[in-house]
Amino acid sequence: MKVGVVLNPIAGGGRLKRHWPDVAVSLKKHFGEFELRETQAEGDAERLAIDLAMIGFDLVIAAGGDGTASEVADGLLQATQESGRITELGLLPCGTGIDFARGLGLPKEVDAVLKRLAEAKGRKVDAGRICYIDDHGALASRHFINIASLGLSGATDRAVNADKRKGRMSAKALFLWRTVVEFIRYRFQDVRITVDDGAPVEARMALVAVANGKFFGGGMMIAPDADLTDGQFDIVILRAAGKLKLIWDIRLLYGGRHRNHPAITILRGRKVVVEPLGDLEKNGALVDIDGESPGRIPATFEILPGALTLRY
Repeated sequence: MKVGVVLNPIAGGGRLKRHWPDVAVSLKKHFGEFELRETQAEGDAERLAIDLAMIGFDLVIAAGGDGTASEVADGLLQATQESGRITELGLLPCGTGIDFARGLGLPKEVDAVLKRLAEAKGRKVDAGRICYIDDHGALASRHFINIASLGLSGATDRAVNADKRKGRMSAKALFLWRTVVEFIRYRFQDVRITVDDGAPVEARMALVAVANGKFFGGGMMIAPDADLTDGQFDIVILRAAGKLKLIWDIRLLYGGRHRNHPAITILRGRKVVVEPLGDLEKNGALVDIDGESPGRIPATFEILPGALTLRY
């Protein structure tokens, strides 16, 4: 088996990079020889994954957080579409957000994760594709593997990624703090949500999450019933309500205990279109794609059943 590793050297405050000699020993123990590629800028993981897949690697391990895993998955999916050849994805999670790995139940210790990956078989899982408007006003698209959302989550992503404490405090604490701060500042936005061929739903919302996986935001179980293999999204709508009450109720998200909350609506479907109502500038909510916020709505989300082969 030809194994490649795409390493984000600054993920988790550089923890994997600092301990790389030990990580490399563990990789060789479980996989034999491997090829290491390091990212230097945003978008590198996608490009490196495409390159490894196109030259015949069988497994690419994303070593980093949710952003690295998402970029690598995006690259592998693009390579499969172009060549028809399947390259498996593995995760070595380390970063501010490791929510996708959390949903898979991966161990936290490096050697245990690599042992599990080496012994596992690739499984077909769903992926998502989102089309949105980027920060330059152009139409953009990319794949995602965990959760894409809009509203409060997009603003929180930007605040977390700009926070100088990122990598030096726990992800849960950082995401919770920034979520509360951004929520206090947040102005509810009016959107229209259309799921498959259903009647449009108009809502003044704080958040809309289009979920393939269960967790986001540093451990919030936003979609407790999501399944990576069911060919559908779980769409979670958090409607406008009293801010103090909603801030208090954020705690319910960590245990997935919000299903019956009066401000929550949960739908299921294969295609989701979200459009701003009225003033486009005022209601053009920021999007979140696996922990990164590269643009805003209008956005279209589509499920790609069984598109990705994942080892876990």
